[in-house]
Amino acid sequence: MAEQALSGLKIVECGSFISAPYCTKLMADLGAEVIKVEEPGSGDEARRHGPFPNDIPHLERSGLFLYLNTNKLGITLNLKTRTGQKILKELLKEADVFVENNPPQQMADLGLGYSTLKELNHRLIVTSITPYGLTGPYKDYKGYALNTAALGGQSMRTGEPNREPLAPALAQSHYQSGSMGAAATFGALISRMSTGSGQQVDISESDVWATIHLGHGVHLGVFEGRKAIRAGHRTISVYPWCILPCKDGYMCLIAIQGYQWKRFLEAMGNPEWMGDPRFRDRIAMAWEYADEVDSLVEAWLIEHTKEEIFEMCRERQITFAPVRDIAEVAHDPHFEKRGYFVEIDRPGTGTLKYPGAPYELSETPWQLRRPAPLLGEHNEEIYCGRLGYSEEDLARLRRGGII
Repeated sequence: MAEQALSGLKIVECGSFISAPYCTKLMADLGAEVIKVEEPGSGDEARRHGPFPNDIPHLERSGLFLYLNTNKLGITLNLKTRTGQKILKELLKEADVFVENNPPQQMADLGLGYSTLKELNHRLIVTSITPYGLTGPYKDYKGYALNTAALGGQSMRTGEPNREPLAPALAQSHYQSGSMGAAATFGALISRMSTGSGQQVDISESDVWATIHLGHGVHLGVFEGRKAIRAGHRTISVYPWCILPCKDGYMCLIAIQGYQWKRFLEAMGNPEWMGDPRFRDRIAMAWEYADEVDSLVEAWLIEHTKEEIFEMCRERQITFAPVRDIAEVAHDPHFEKRGYFVEIDRPGTGTLKYPGAPYELSETPWQLRRPAPLLGEHNEEIYCGRLGYSEEDLARLRRGGII
């Protein structure tokens, strides 16, 4: 098995649901050893979220948990107890990175705040992912992906212009924050190579959304005082930049370059309506006549399937694409050819198809070393094999509700 980019890196995760687990998954897939710490009996919140096989909830069969926690070791530990806190600190003495997404005050109350941990291990990097960050007036306020997308400005940009703002789909806030957490942690690791010291990495989900939202249009809102526009199924720039229905679904139409639009018109048979002088300026089409042009283009699209249109566009180098659903993505020949999806066999679930890594490294590729852990699966390996506890110690800790 080839050496991986992060082989030898030791990470401890006290995370739940998506943001922290996704952050550490990105590093585990690159070879880092990640020890995931879960609450005895109940485990990570993601275990209670589906999808589940046959829609039957089960702590060991959550598709979300199984995806987010591949390549990790799993232990149980009750951090509400002094003994649990002591054991975690034993793990952190030898760790390179500690990743968590708990309320800031909770970590301080447990004696696990950064000021305490840096005294324990001055090389430790502590990555905290929270809704609103570790500072500021909202730092102790609870929040979910929907809240941070709203506060960070993204929801105001999502939806139809004359309707209410909408929530971005699929907890994007958590995944984006996990990605930012991994990237910032890599930066802290590089810094440690020269300084010899770790540091606190503070990831605010609302900051992440504000960066994405305001970074694209801060000059409009801050410097010019203009409000952002919800454009719905289109982006108001040049025509076409929209999503329209076709015979068996929807197509995403983008033709930024004039030659692409010309080629599409030729594929449509150069329709007579293009002789209308209003449609000679594609910016005017986008701002003034988009609804009318949509209906004209849609009349042609509706006669053709997604794959027919997509094949025609690829041949002509027109940047249109079909709108895929999840099942279509899972069977798309492009993803299959790239080997993006992988199959994993795991006790209790059998063999399932999982998304792979969102990147490829030519010399130190990501590897699938193990499926997501069963709850407490590696207790004996970590507590006895690493920390020197005996079997009797483990039995005592179980009886006391510590593990």
